[in-house]
Formats: sequence, structure tokens, C-alpha cells
Amino acid sequence: MKILGIDPGLVKTGWGIIETEGHALRFVASGLIKPNKNKELAQRLKVIDEEIQTIVSQFKPDTAAIEETFVNQNPASALKLGVARGVAMVVPARMGLEVGEYPANLVKKSVVGAGKAGKDQMGMMIRTLLPSCGDISEDETDALAVAICHAHHYQSRQKFGGVLAGAAR
Repeated sequence: MKILGIDPGLVKTGWGIIETEGHALRFVASGLIKPNKNKELAQRLKVIDEEIQTIVSQFKPDTAAIEETFVNQNPASALKLGVARGVAMVVPARMGLEVGEYPANLVKKSVVGAGKAGKDQMGMMIRTLLPSCGDISEDETDALAVAICHAHHYQSRQKFGGVLAGAAR
């Protein structure tokens, strides 16, 4: 199964694709979508939409996953990030893919074993699990982590119809 993981953002949206066979994970590709931050919001969202559509068309993943966003101190920033996240979710859905959503602490727990793991721990573990990913950005690391989390929880989602109650919180 090929999984697209997405770490949404208006400045940088990280994406990563892994392939799973049983419990084995294999790195396929990753990258960054970087809309021009001097453009209007609608134009930046259009870039995210077009780039994710290209990624899905090129790599043909079987499913997708995205990190849930937490509400930060600045409500305006949170709303803008939510809009970017919405675009990043709807593109794979529009193209026929199921899109799983996972909170950051579950992603970290799935990859590192601890829900409060730091960026360094996440990066080290991603490079251990996917050694061929090479030197990648934090946003790509986060996207690959979301894909790995989805790989771990996909069967449960299928069996029980969505994220298990309590498992994602």
C-alpha cells in the first residue's frame, strides 16, 4: 500500500510517500510545497491544491493522511492554517482517496513511542525507519511521520470505521 502523508502549512506544506508491505516500510518520495508568501491567500491555496494534485497523479497513493492542527495563541493564524489544511485534505479526497487525520501526539507516539517527542527524536527515528530518505526538512519528516502513523492505524480504521475512540486523543 502506498501512503501520502501531509504536514499542512501556508508557508511550507511538507509531503511524503511511503510504501508498506506487511510491517515493512519503504521511502518513496518527499518534498515541500512553498507558495509565495507575498501572494494573496487564495493564490497560495491554489498552489497547494495544484501541487498536491500533481503529487497524487504522479505517485498514485492508495490512501492519504494529514496531521490535525492544534489551536495556537493567534486565532487568525490558526484560521489560516485551517484553510490550508482543508485544501490539503480535499485534494486527495476529490481524487478518490480516503484521508486519515491524526493528532500530533499520536503521530509522535506511533513513530518514536512517546507523545511528547521532540523534532530531533522524530528526525532520527524517521531516518532510522526510512534510511533512504536522506537529508530532508522538518516538514518532510513530519509528513513521513504522519504516513507511518497511518500505516500503523490503517487496519484499525478499516475494521472499526474511522479513528478508534480515544486512540487519537
